[in-house]
Amino acid sequence: MIRQAALDALPVREALPGLVRALDAHGAAVLCAPPGTGKTTLVPLVLAGLVGGGPRRRVVVAEPRRIAARAAARRMAWLLGEQTGGSVGFTVRGERVAGPGTVVEVVTTGVLLQRLQRDQELSGVDVVVLDECHERHLDADTVAAFLLDVRETLRPELRLVAASATTDSAGWARVLGGAPVVEAAGVSYPVETVWAPPARPVRPPHGMRVDPAQLAHVASVVRRALAERSGDVLCFLPGVGEIARVAGQLGGVDAEVLQVHGRAPAAVQDAALTAAGHRRVILATAVAESSLTVPGVRVVVDSGLAREPRVDHARGLGALATVRASRAAGRQRAGRAGREAPGVVYRCWTEAEDGRLPAFPAPEIRIADLAQFALQAACWGDPDAAGLALLDAPPAGAMAAAREVLLAVGAVDGAGRPSPRGLRMARLGLHPRLARALLDGGAALGARRAAEVVALLSEEPPREYGDDLAAAWRAARAGTDSYATRWRAEARRLERAAAPAGGTAEPASGTPAGTGAGTGAGAGAGAWTGTGAGRTSASGTGTPSGAAGRPSGTGAGVAGRVPAPGTGTGTGSMAPGSAAGAGIPASAADTGARQPANPAPPAFEERGAGPSRGGGAAPDDLAAGLVAALAFPERVAKARGEGAFLMASGTGAGLGDGSPLRHAPWLAVAVADRPPHSASARIRLAAVIDEDTALTAAAHLRTDAEEVRWEEGDVVTRAAQRLGAIELATRPLRSPDPALVRAALLDGLRAEGVGLLRWSADAEGLRARLGFLHRTLGGPWPDVADDAVLLARADDWLEPELSRARRRADLARIDAGQALNRLLPWATGEAVRLDELAPERIEVPSGSRIRVDYTAEQPVLAVKLQELFGLAETPRVAGVPVLVHLLSPAGRPAAVTADLASFWQGGYRAVRAELRGRYPKHPWPEDPATAEPTRHTNARLRRG
Repeated sequence: MIRQAALDALPVREALPGLVRALDAHGAAVLCAPPGTGKTTLVPLVLAGLVGGGPRRRVVVAEPRRIAARAAARRMAWLLGEQTGGSVGFTVRGERVAGPGTVVEVVTTGVLLQRLQRDQELSGVDVVVLDECHERHLDADTVAAFLLDVRETLRPELRLVAASATTDSAGWARVLGGAPVVEAAGVSYPVETVWAPPARPVRPPHGMRVDPAQLAHVASVVRRALAERSGDVLCFLPGVGEIARVAGQLGGVDAEVLQVHGRAPAAVQDAALTAAGHRRVILATAVAESSLTVPGVRVVVDSGLAREPRVDHARGLGALATVRASRAAGRQRAGRAGREAPGVVYRCWTEAEDGRLPAFPAPEIRIADLAQFALQAACWGDPDAAGLALLDAPPAGAMAAAREVLLAVGAVDGAGRPSPRGLRMARLGLHPRLARALLDGGAALGARRAAEVVALLSEEPPREYGDDLAAAWRAARAGTDSYATRWRAEARRLERAAAPAGGTAEPASGTPAGTGAGTGAGAGAGAWTGTGAGRTSASGTGTPSGAAGRPSGTGAGVAGRVPAPGTGTGTGSMAPGSAAGAGIPASAADTGARQPANPAPPAFEERGAGPSRGGGAAPDDLAAGLVAALAFPERVAKARGEGAFLMASGTGAGLGDGSPLRHAPWLAVAVADRPPHSASARIRLAAVIDEDTALTAAAHLRTDAEEVRWEEGDVVTRAAQRLGAIELATRPLRSPDPALVRAALLDGLRAEGVGLLRWSADAEGLRARLGFLHRTLGGPWPDVADDAVLLARADDWLEPELSRARRRADLARIDAGQALNRLLPWATGEAVRLDELAPERIEVPSGSRIRVDYTAEQPVLAVKLQELFGLAETPRVAGVPVLVHLLSPAGRPAAVTADLASFWQGGYRAVRAELRGRYPKHPWPEDPATAEPTRHTNARLRRG
């Protein structure tokens, strides 16, 4: 029996007529409705005609999280007086509760994305509701873009609703082609805001680290809220670790403490969503922000923190970072307190800080790894995503990196078109690097074993499983906890998805695909293909299922797009996209975070080494290591000391003191992060491998090359075998390539400067003179002041000596002055004017020839004052007056002038008075302009 009273109490009912009119007129609408209004539950029921008397339509509701999808379906079924699986059902990764009579189906956005790839028309579906679109998860943005493409080209009658409490309504209306915005009034229950910042400053979050003082403060605010207010307390924290720490600090409170996150057992999630007869404290990640009503909650404690992906491109590591939650997230969180009655939110920051927070969370498309998005776009027929209606365009650099990933794993060809292997990978519901590990690992080990390890990599095992991947594998097999249960279900799903029709994956004649020449699909991918890999559907028909009414598998999809092959393993078996990153859980949305980016996984090439192919006979340690290495080949690591390793990417990495892996000679690192201010990564999950396995998985990183480089102050020449940055073997080179030696010497000159050459005083003087002329007259006089500029013209002045040099000592024998002469403007004839324009010495009235110092901005002539008697004008070089440093008879500075005439008339009198007393034996005439210049004393002058 329909619970009409509960339906009538939902405020969104007032906006339903406007929403229906907007859909009838435009086919799309943006629905803005505050939390608790019923937008997630009543709207789909009305659009489906299950309540309100409208025409019967099939409605699909897309939610960003599994917990929200289940809860929404159960709530709608309850409102109808039914059980889930009847008129209302749900499908999430690994679980489907729906039947032939299901009219409203709630799915995760990842499941809907997979369906669109299998059936681009979305046959039989009349309305799609994209719920909580403000969160800007990549899957949701992609689904919206694909649906708009379907509406434009195939099914203009398909209706779309973008629904959220705090969305960018104008932006979504624009993307939906000018769709109307329908607003619903919220529940009238007020939510009071209490600002509760820490009494003392706490350190801001760095990476995954949150200051323990901040968490202690959050726990104290929870205790305060329990004492000051009634009702259940919902506390938002960024991740599972922070939830556990705060829970540990709430011991003894007079309330049940529940920990709710995407990896929590279903019983705990259900308990949080069910009314209880006692008081509760619910510690939750962002899974509780949207779509869920947690009954009994009157108080929200908001830590103000969230998790977002970050990419360390320099080290090839992806990681989640703790950031300040946006104002939109803050409103969503606060709204949880006012769903059933007046409530209060305690915000653990100041009101002044609140105004400086970002308005909305960063769109995932701007910050996440885009390899999986790029594969979906390629399979859709738009490899560059240029034709997709996206709220934010994908960054060009991230898309370029994503294409490199796909090309490396053989998912696309050189033009970006999906290969049969790529089409198969796209329907696995995995990040392409994990799809590569599943397919190639299955060929080497058997589908079941590869699927089990990939399931471990797609959702990082609990910390208590340890950092040994093989040991974690054994623990999951024997485990009875919620993680082990989920792991077994995911492993079964992946085994079914990976195995082609007719049996498990085996090597095709022992030959990896794509090893031949050329740039076609899979070229260079080295992918182990099972029988019929990339050609067969899970149903065994061997024929890709295209959209209705179009040739199957011919690429006749949306606007010429390529339909994905096969029908998968059932609607409920397709996982939402999981980046897996540095071992981050497969669905970051389920843990209150979004996926980090990943470095490009390269191709797997058969070497005839490593774990046995196809027989699955390799021990667990090597099998786990092979799969991890296939997923993260740039992270194969060689030991370089106790607990210290060097990864092929060039990043150093270390293990904890108690790790059982510390003595391993080689590791396949599955999970690593980099602590703040650390140059090395911290290994959190890895497997022991041998060198053959490392070379097999990362074969494309192997190089055999002559290495000639400047190292530790001289040229080093050797033949080296490397696996990325890992040195495998070296030997001296007897006859290195002269061009490489010359390049190494130039590197040395760039690193240490042209001071490596032989610089005499004359050479230094010539460089200074040329520098002066370049500053004063410009061309054709060369710029010799900057080493980089000089070295850029090495061919013009350092040859042939540089090409004859072999080591540092040879550089020291090159006469820099003689070399610089080659840069003079001989071709124009100006070179002969060097001594005229910038003379090395100037003859003064006494007859002395004084060296000019050109090292300063203005040439300097340092000369004894008496030698300039009778000189009325300051000497000039290239039209520039020299700066005269007037010296005493002892050669000490007495005065500085650039205008001798003025000095004789004024400054000289004071200098004369001082010098007469200090040097009485020297002549100091009252009129220096008419006096005889001299270098001698009075007595010497009298002797003639």
